[in-house]
Amino acid sequence: MNRLKELREDKDLYQKDIAKFLNMSQTGYSQYETETNDIPTKVLKQLASFYNTSIDYLLYETDERKPYPKSVMK
Repeated sequence: MNRLKELREDKDLYQKDIAKFLNMSQTGYSQYETETNDIPTKVLKQLASFYNTSIDYLLYETDERKPYPKSVMK
């Protein structure tokens, strides 16, 4: 299953809810879940923060759902 869909469903949210959070259309967000469109870095950061996880987790680079410690250089 797609990680974005899994995370969204774990929170009992609909695509339209996440699309509203990202200030975009439901159709546009749906294309991220179906991997039809690449996700811009800005949106990846928003989603990782929203779901309290890492971008690496969203991109299947790790199976560790826990986010990294925050950077002091931010």
